[in-house]
Amino acid sequence: MTGMPATHGGEAGPPAPGNLPPGFIRAQDVLDEKFGPQQARMLDTRYGNEELLFGLNLLGLAGPFYRVSPWELEDEHGVRRINASGYAAVPFGDMPPVLTSFIRDFTEKNRAQTLPQQASSPWRAALETNLVRLLARELPSHADSQVFFCSSGTEAIEGALKFAKAWRPRGKFYISFSSAYHGKTLGSLSLTPNPEYQDVFRPLIPGALTSPYGDVGALSTLIRRLGPQNVIAVLVEPIQGEGGVNIPPPGFLTGVGEVCRRHGIVVIADEIQTGLGRTGHWFESAAQGLDPDIVTLAKPLGGGMTAVGATIVRHTIYKKMLGGLSSKRHSNTFGGNALAMAVGLRSLEYLVEQDLPARSLRLGRVGLERLRALQARFPRLFEDVRGQGMLLAMQFKPMVGVPLPGVLKELVFEATAILALREIHEAGVLANLSLSSKRTVRLTPALDIPEDLFGAMLDRVETFAERNPASRHILTNTPPALTARLAKFAASKPKKRTESDG
Repeated sequence: MTGMPATHGGEAGPPAPGNLPPGFIRAQDVLDEKFGPQQARMLDTRYGNEELLFGLNLLGLAGPFYRVSPWELEDEHGVRRINASGYAAVPFGDMPPVLTSFIRDFTEKNRAQTLPQQASSPWRAALETNLVRLLARELPSHADSQVFFCSSGTEAIEGALKFAKAWRPRGKFYISFSSAYHGKTLGSLSLTPNPEYQDVFRPLIPGALTSPYGDVGALSTLIRRLGPQNVIAVLVEPIQGEGGVNIPPPGFLTGVGEVCRRHGIVVIADEIQTGLGRTGHWFESAAQGLDPDIVTLAKPLGGGMTAVGATIVRHTIYKKMLGGLSSKRHSNTFGGNALAMAVGLRSLEYLVEQDLPARSLRLGRVGLERLRALQARFPRLFEDVRGQGMLLAMQFKPMVGVPLPGVLKELVFEATAILALREIHEAGVLANLSLSSKRTVRLTPALDIPEDLFGAMLDRVETFAERNPASRHILTNTPPALTARLAKFAASKPKKRTESDG
């Protein structure tokens, strides 16, 4: 046929530049960094999440950033920072060699079907097997559990809610906890008790209720009031990440398990942020004495390179929803694709080979000790510091000390963390905000970060504290012109503020 591109080995060659629409950006230009940072920022703001990127750009946090090493990024001016951001989804740093070299091998050698929606897959089978055997090593009751793969944490929660409902079809209520965060798709959002994210989307799924986190007695009372037979499931984070690294009191998770087991209620452990080593344990729920019926995983499973979510479910519950001719009752187009499974398999293998949970536990103790020393040294800056493993949090005192009414108080709380994040950025560390704890900034460095860089990260946090010995300095060290622009931006974007952490 005439007019067709030349081929070699049965593959079409690259299209000539004239075949592309005007203004079309070539992939090779992005790879070769011919698509510059200013252009990227401008177009990302224009065609993407404009308001978010506009605010980040005001703060000087919008990037783009470029990898110097797996654990360090630099901006367009060559300023290098240690990456302690990524919201616990970057377990080995940015483009870690252990995965990039494996992905090259995969693309060159893999012959297994890449999107096996209606067929067995060696990659999926291997990752399923390893996940179940790893969980069963901690919780033997899961030796015959089964896995459903998806592409994100919120999808893993959605699947868990459906598995639980299929098991208890007459139930009407799901229970989660105050300050919980389970995602932003409709089901998971319904169990994330944050009006700031929920209100515009009401009505949410019916029967989503909230109990105080850390209080087994309150949970037991709520279940009795509802009638145990009416409760489908209790959904719990072993440590609340987005809530500001809230660690429950000893015995809380054990108590949740006992209450639910007594009444046959399904227990779902949301291990999306805590699972696979971040907190120093393979499964934080198991470490705290809980044997959940369903475990959800995501973030670290993709190694920071691809999207993988997993819902691990007891055999009997799994069969109840996906048994026989109902085996397609729940599905996911890209869940279980070969590339995601391969990366997940190698990521899990690397976690085991390097025993990264144990390393996380050891370095996390060092980090928490350093942060506690800073809190003692700068009591007018830090309200609290918390942590477990490589999940560390700093909660700041409000930068305006006088009592303020409702919405204004919440704005001050939010601004405290946002401007603290900027100051930490200026000190040379990329960190995370906490979506459900307004005055809290988190550090989630790679689990394999070199010890000298981990120490340097803490040194830079100390530099931040020395520059801001009291929380009011977070405000006074912000250029007045920037403060004015941020205030104008905030005033122009009114939204429902969640009652914060005081």
